[in-house]
Amino acid sequence: MDIDRIRAAAARLDGHARRTPLLSSPFLDEIAGRRVLVKPECLQHTGSFKYRGARSALSAMDDAVRARGVLAYSSGNHAQGVARAAQEFGVPAVIVMPADAPALKIANTRSLGAEVVLYDRATEDRNALGARLAEERGLSLVKPFDDPEVIAGQGTTGLEIAEDASALGIESAEVLVCCGGGGLTSGIALALEADAPGMRVRPVEPQGFDDTARSLASGEITPHGQPERGLCDAILTPAPGQLTFPILKRLAGPGLAVSDDEAMRAMALAFQRLKIVAEPGGAVALAAALFHGDALEADTVIVTVSGGNVDAATFARALDTL
Repeated sequence: MDIDRIRAAAARLDGHARRTPLLSSPFLDEIAGRRVLVKPECLQHTGSFKYRGARSALSAMDDAVRARGVLAYSSGNHAQGVARAAQEFGVPAVIVMPADAPALKIANTRSLGAEVVLYDRATEDRNALGARLAEERGLSLVKPFDDPEVIAGQGTTGLEIAEDASALGIESAEVLVCCGGGGLTSGIALALEADAPGMRVRPVEPQGFDDTARSLASGEITPHGQPERGLCDAILTPAPGQLTFPILKRLAGPGLAVSDDEAMRAMALAFQRLKIVAEPGGAVALAAALFHGDALEADTVIVTVSGGNVDAATFARALDTL
Protein backbone atom coordinates (compact mmCIF):
# COMPACT_ATOMS: atom_id res chain seq x y z
CA MET A 1 0.00 0.00 0.00
CA ASP A 2 1.31 3.42 -0.97
CA ILE A 3 0.14 6.80 -2.16
CA ASP A 4 0.58 5.85 -5.82
CA ARG A 5 -2.08 3.16 -5.47
CA ILE A 6 -4.44 5.69 -3.88
CA ARG A 7 -3.83 8.21 -6.65
CA ALA A 8 -4.48 5.50 -9.25
CA ALA A 9 -7.75 4.64 -7.52
CA ALA A 10 -8.70 8.33 -7.55
CA ALA A 11 -8.18 8.43 -11.31
CA ARG A 12 -10.42 5.37 -11.78
CA LEU A 13 -13.08 6.84 -9.48
CA ASP A 14 -13.10 10.20 -11.24
CA GLY A 15 -16.57 10.78 -12.67
CA HIS A 16 -18.05 7.95 -10.61
CA ALA A 17 -17.60 8.66 -6.88
CA ARG A 18 -19.00 11.88 -5.47
CA ARG A 19 -16.57 14.42 -4.10
CA THR A 20 -18.05 15.25 -0.71
CA PRO A 21 -17.45 18.68 0.88
CA LEU A 22 -16.21 19.81 4.28
CA LEU A 23 -19.12 21.17 6.31
CA SER A 24 -19.08 23.35 9.40
CA SER A 25 -21.41 24.87 11.96
CA PRO A 26 -20.63 27.49 14.63
CA PHE A 27 -23.03 25.63 16.93
CA LEU A 28 -20.92 22.45 16.70
CA ASP A 29 -17.73 24.48 17.19
CA GLU A 30 -19.20 25.88 20.40
CA ILE A 31 -20.08 22.43 21.75
CA ALA A 32 -16.66 21.03 20.85
CA GLY A 33 -14.68 24.06 22.04
CA ARG A 34 -12.69 24.07 18.79
CA ARG A 35 -13.16 24.25 15.05
CA VAL A 36 -14.94 21.17 13.67
CA LEU A 37 -15.08 20.31 9.96
CA VAL A 38 -17.24 17.39 8.84
CA LYS A 39 -16.60 15.17 5.80
CA PRO A 40 -20.12 13.82 5.04
CA GLU A 41 -19.61 10.50 3.29
CA CYS A 42 -23.27 9.83 4.10
CA LEU A 43 -23.78 11.83 0.87
CA GLN A 44 -21.70 9.34 -1.13
CA HIS A 45 -23.38 6.90 -3.53
CA THR A 46 -25.18 4.17 -1.52
CA GLY A 47 -25.01 6.38 1.58
CA SER A 48 -21.47 5.58 2.71
CA PHE A 49 -17.78 5.74 1.85
CA LYS A 50 -17.87 2.02 1.03
CA TYR A 51 -18.74 2.76 -2.59
CA ARG A 52 -15.26 4.21 -3.07
CA GLY A 53 -13.49 1.00 -2.07
CA ALA A 54 -15.91 -1.26 -3.91
CA ARG A 55 -15.67 0.68 -7.17
CA SER A 56 -11.89 0.84 -6.81
CA ALA A 57 -11.63 -2.93 -6.32
CA LEU A 58 -13.92 -3.85 -9.21
CA SER A 59 -12.33 -1.33 -11.58
CA ALA A 60 -8.90 -2.84 -10.87
CA MET A 61 -9.98 -6.40 -11.74
CA ASP A 62 -9.17 -8.14 -14.99
CA ASP A 63 -12.21 -7.88 -17.25
CA ALA A 64 -12.67 -11.64 -17.55
CA VAL A 65 -12.40 -12.15 -13.80
CA ARG A 66 -14.86 -9.37 -13.04
CA ALA A 67 -17.35 -10.70 -15.60
CA ARG A 68 -17.78 -13.92 -13.62
CA GLY A 69 -19.14 -11.92 -10.71
CA VAL A 70 -18.19 -10.83 -7.22
CA LEU A 71 -18.95 -11.87 -3.66
CA ALA A 72 -18.94 -9.82 -0.45
CA TYR A 73 -19.68 -10.27 3.25
CA SER A 74 -21.33 -7.32 4.92
CA SER A 75 -23.90 -6.11 7.43
CA GLY A 76 -24.92 -3.49 4.91
CA ASN A 77 -22.70 -0.61 3.77
CA HIS A 78 -20.03 -2.64 2.01
CA ALA A 79 -22.87 -4.76 0.62
CA GLN A 80 -24.48 -1.76 -1.01
CA GLY A 81 -21.18 -0.40 -2.30
CA VAL A 82 -20.30 -3.69 -3.99
CA ALA A 83 -23.84 -4.11 -5.32
CA ARG A 84 -23.79 -0.64 -6.90
CA ALA A 85 -20.32 -1.09 -8.40
CA ALA A 86 -21.28 -4.50 -9.80
CA GLN A 87 -24.47 -3.05 -11.25
CA GLU A 88 -22.47 -0.30 -12.96
CA PHE A 89 -20.15 -2.89 -14.52
CA GLY A 90 -23.07 -5.18 -15.42
CA VAL A 91 -21.72 -8.17 -13.49
CA PRO A 92 -23.37 -10.48 -10.91
CA ALA A 93 -23.00 -9.74 -7.20
CA VAL A 94 -23.74 -12.12 -4.34
CA ILE A 95 -23.79 -10.56 -0.87
CA VAL A 96 -23.72 -12.67 2.29
CA MET A 97 -25.49 -10.70 5.02
CA PRO A 98 -26.50 -11.51 8.61
CA ALA A 99 -30.25 -12.05 8.90
CA ASP A 100 -30.40 -9.48 11.71
CA ALA A 101 -28.77 -6.70 9.64
CA PRO A 102 -30.82 -3.49 9.45
CA ALA A 103 -33.82 -4.06 7.18
CA LEU A 104 -33.07 -0.92 5.18
CA LYS A 105 -29.59 -2.15 4.30
CA ILE A 106 -30.86 -5.57 3.17
CA ALA A 107 -33.61 -3.96 1.07
CA ASN A 108 -31.23 -1.45 -0.50
CA THR A 109 -28.73 -4.16 -1.41
CA ARG A 110 -31.41 -6.17 -3.17
CA SER A 111 -32.74 -3.08 -4.95
CA LEU A 112 -29.27 -2.53 -6.42
CA GLY A 113 -29.55 -5.87 -8.19
CA ALA A 114 -27.48 -8.07 -5.88
CA GLU A 115 -28.47 -11.54 -4.75
CA VAL A 116 -28.62 -11.43 -0.95
CA VAL A 117 -27.87 -14.62 0.97
CA LEU A 118 -28.85 -14.31 4.62
CA TYR A 119 -27.23 -16.32 7.40
CA ASP A 120 -27.68 -16.78 11.14
CA ARG A 121 -24.69 -15.33 13.02
CA ALA A 122 -25.27 -17.74 15.92
CA THR A 123 -25.39 -20.99 13.96
CA GLU A 124 -23.76 -20.44 10.56
CA ASP A 125 -20.20 -19.69 9.44
CA ARG A 126 -20.34 -16.90 6.86
CA ASN A 127 -16.82 -17.62 5.65
CA ALA A 128 -17.65 -21.25 4.89
CA LEU A 129 -20.90 -20.22 3.22
CA GLY A 130 -19.14 -17.61 1.12
CA ALA A 131 -16.29 -19.95 0.17
CA ARG A 132 -18.78 -22.52 -1.10
CA LEU A 133 -20.66 -19.94 -3.17
CA ALA A 134 -17.43 -18.51 -4.60
CA GLU A 135 -16.18 -21.95 -5.64
CA GLU A 136 -19.50 -23.04 -7.13
CA ARG A 137 -19.98 -19.86 -9.17
CA GLY A 138 -16.45 -18.65 -9.84
CA LEU A 139 -16.98 -15.42 -7.90
CA SER A 140 -14.19 -13.09 -6.74
CA LEU A 141 -14.26 -12.00 -3.10
CA VAL A 142 -14.22 -8.24 -2.44
CA LYS A 143 -13.11 -7.87 1.16
CA PRO A 144 -14.63 -5.06 3.24
CA PHE A 145 -11.30 -3.59 4.36
CA ASP A 146 -8.28 -5.90 4.14
CA ASP A 147 -7.69 -5.52 0.41
CA PRO A 148 -5.16 -3.13 -1.18
CA GLU A 149 -7.55 -1.78 -3.82
CA VAL A 150 -10.34 -1.31 -1.27
CA ILE A 151 -7.99 0.61 1.04
CA ALA A 152 -6.85 2.66 -1.93
CA GLY A 153 -10.42 3.58 -2.79
CA GLN A 154 -11.15 4.63 0.77
CA GLY A 155 -7.92 6.61 0.78
CA THR A 156 -9.33 8.92 -1.88
CA THR A 157 -11.38 10.42 0.97
CA GLY A 158 -8.09 11.54 2.50
CA LEU A 159 -6.89 13.13 -0.73
CA GLU A 160 -10.04 15.26 -0.74
CA ILE A 161 -9.66 16.18 2.93
CA ALA A 162 -6.07 17.29 2.35
CA GLU A 163 -6.94 19.40 -0.70
CA ASP A 164 -10.02 21.05 0.79
CA ALA A 165 -8.35 21.74 4.14
CA SER A 166 -5.41 23.34 2.35
CA ALA A 167 -7.80 25.60 0.45
CA LEU A 168 -9.10 26.74 3.86
CA GLY A 169 -5.57 27.42 5.06
CA ILE A 170 -5.54 24.46 7.46
CA GLU A 171 -2.21 22.66 7.74
CA SER A 172 -2.56 21.04 11.18
CA ALA A 173 -5.54 19.05 12.51
CA GLU A 174 -6.60 15.83 14.14
CA VAL A 175 -8.67 13.76 11.74
CA LEU A 176 -11.19 11.59 13.55
CA VAL A 177 -12.35 8.60 11.53
CA CYS A 178 -15.15 6.11 12.22
CA CYS A 179 -13.26 2.82 12.42
CA GLY A 180 -14.27 -0.81 11.97
CA GLY A 181 -11.64 -2.94 10.28
CA GLY A 182 -9.58 0.13 9.46
CA GLY A 183 -9.88 0.41 5.68
CA LEU A 184 -11.06 4.01 5.73
CA THR A 185 -8.81 5.01 8.61
CA SER A 186 -5.65 3.51 7.11
CA GLY A 187 -6.43 4.83 3.63
CA ILE A 188 -6.93 8.36 4.94
CA ALA A 189 -3.77 8.06 7.04
CA LEU A 190 -1.68 7.16 3.97
CA ALA A 191 -3.19 10.00 1.94
CA LEU A 192 -2.55 12.55 4.68
CA GLU A 193 1.01 11.33 5.19
CA ALA A 194 1.69 12.31 1.58
CA ASP A 195 -0.47 15.40 1.13
CA ALA A 196 -1.05 16.82 4.65
CA PRO A 197 1.73 15.65 6.96
CA GLY A 198 0.66 18.11 9.65
CA MET A 199 -2.53 16.13 10.20
CA ARG A 200 -2.88 12.99 12.31
CA VAL A 201 -5.58 10.33 12.08
CA ARG A 202 -7.37 9.16 15.24
CA PRO A 203 -9.61 6.07 14.93
CA VAL A 204 -12.97 6.24 16.75
CA GLU A 205 -15.02 3.20 17.79
CA PRO A 206 -17.99 2.31 20.01
CA GLN A 207 -17.23 1.54 23.65
CA GLY A 208 -16.74 -2.20 24.15
CA PHE A 209 -15.86 -2.67 20.48
CA ASP A 210 -12.66 -0.61 20.52
CA ASP A 211 -10.38 -3.30 19.14
CA THR A 212 -8.34 -0.83 17.10
CA ALA A 213 -7.70 1.39 20.13
CA ARG A 214 -6.70 -1.67 22.16
CA SER A 215 -4.48 -2.91 19.35
CA LEU A 216 -2.72 0.44 19.05
CA ALA A 217 -2.18 0.52 22.81
CA SER A 218 -0.82 -3.04 22.95
CA GLY A 219 1.20 -2.83 19.73
CA GLU A 220 -0.40 -5.97 18.29
CA ILE A 221 -3.79 -6.98 16.90
CA THR A 222 -6.10 -7.37 19.90
CA PRO A 223 -9.72 -8.46 19.24
CA HIS A 224 -12.46 -6.95 21.36
CA GLY A 225 -13.96 -10.39 22.04
CA GLN A 226 -17.61 -9.27 21.87
CA PRO A 227 -20.38 -10.68 19.65
CA GLU A 228 -20.71 -8.53 16.53
CA ARG A 229 -24.07 -7.09 17.56
CA GLY A 230 -24.83 -3.57 18.66
CA LEU A 231 -26.21 -0.18 17.76
CA CYS A 232 -23.20 0.77 15.61
CA ASP A 233 -23.55 -2.30 13.37
CA ALA A 234 -21.48 -0.82 10.55
CA ILE A 235 -18.22 -0.82 12.55
CA LEU A 236 -18.39 -3.85 14.84
CA THR A 237 -15.61 -5.85 13.20
CA PRO A 238 -13.76 -8.12 15.66
CA ALA A 239 -10.25 -6.77 15.00
CA PRO A 240 -8.26 -4.53 12.63
CA GLY A 241 -6.96 -6.20 9.49
CA GLN A 242 -3.61 -7.71 8.68
CA LEU A 243 -3.07 -4.99 6.06
CA THR A 244 -4.71 -2.09 7.88
CA PHE A 245 -3.17 -2.47 11.32
CA PRO A 246 0.51 -2.00 10.33
CA ILE A 247 -0.48 1.25 8.59
CA LEU A 248 -2.39 2.45 11.65
CA LYS A 249 0.38 1.39 14.01
CA ARG A 250 2.80 3.57 12.05
CA LEU A 251 0.61 6.59 11.36
CA ALA A 252 -2.38 6.82 13.71
CA GLY A 253 -2.69 8.49 17.08
CA PRO A 254 -4.40 6.80 20.05
CA GLY A 255 -7.91 5.51 19.46
CA LEU A 256 -11.05 6.96 21.00
CA ALA A 257 -14.26 5.22 22.11
CA VAL A 258 -17.74 6.73 22.50
CA SER A 259 -20.95 5.47 24.06
CA ASP A 260 -24.08 4.56 22.12
CA ASP A 261 -25.84 7.52 23.75
CA GLU A 262 -23.13 9.87 22.51
CA ALA A 263 -23.42 8.45 19.00
CA MET A 264 -27.18 9.03 19.04
CA ARG A 265 -26.75 12.61 20.25
CA ALA A 266 -24.21 13.24 17.50
CA MET A 267 -26.70 11.91 14.93
CA ALA A 268 -29.29 14.38 16.18
CA LEU A 269 -26.87 17.31 16.13
CA ALA A 270 -25.65 16.43 12.63
CA PHE A 271 -29.25 16.60 11.46
CA GLN A 272 -30.07 19.75 13.39
CA ARG A 273 -26.95 21.75 12.57
CA LEU A 274 -25.67 20.32 9.27
CA LYS A 275 -28.91 18.95 7.80
CA ILE A 276 -27.36 15.54 7.14
CA VAL A 277 -28.49 12.04 8.16
CA ALA A 278 -25.94 9.84 9.94
CA GLU A 279 -26.27 6.25 11.09
CA PRO A 280 -24.94 5.35 14.56
CA GLY A 281 -21.64 3.86 13.36
CA GLY A 282 -21.20 6.77 10.99
CA ALA A 283 -21.58 9.32 13.80
CA VAL A 284 -18.99 8.08 16.31
CA ALA A 285 -16.20 10.35 15.05
CA LEU A 286 -18.45 13.41 15.38
CA ALA A 287 -19.43 12.21 18.86
CA ALA A 288 -15.76 12.06 19.85
CA ALA A 289 -15.20 15.61 18.58
CA LEU A 290 -18.21 16.96 20.43
CA PHE A 291 -18.06 15.06 23.72
CA HIS A 292 -14.44 13.94 24.21
CA GLY A 293 -12.59 17.20 23.72
CA ASP A 294 -10.36 16.51 26.71
CA ALA A 295 -8.75 13.68 24.70
CA LEU A 296 -7.94 15.98 21.77
CA GLU A 297 -5.04 18.37 21.31
CA ALA A 298 -5.54 20.23 18.03
CA ASP A 299 -7.45 23.47 17.66
CA THR A 300 -9.09 22.05 14.52
CA VAL A 301 -10.60 18.60 14.11
CA ILE A 302 -11.85 17.07 10.88
CA VAL A 303 -14.32 14.22 11.28
CA THR A 304 -15.84 11.70 8.93
CA VAL A 305 -19.54 10.98 8.97
CA SER A 306 -18.96 7.68 7.25
CA GLY A 307 -22.51 6.52 6.57
CA GLY A 308 -26.16 7.49 6.69
CA ASN A 309 -28.03 4.21 6.20
CA VAL A 310 -30.23 4.22 9.28
CA ASP A 311 -33.67 2.74 9.86
CA ALA A 312 -36.40 5.31 10.50
CA ALA A 313 -37.11 4.02 14.02
CA THR A 314 -33.47 4.36 15.09
CA PHE A 315 -33.22 7.82 13.57
CA ALA A 316 -36.40 8.90 15.36
CA ARG A 317 -34.90 7.72 18.68
CA ALA A 318 -31.81 9.79 17.94
CA LEU A 319 -33.84 12.91 17.27
CA ASP A 320 -35.58 12.43 20.61
CA THR A 321 -32.25 13.22 22.29
CA LEU A 322 -32.42 16.86 21.17
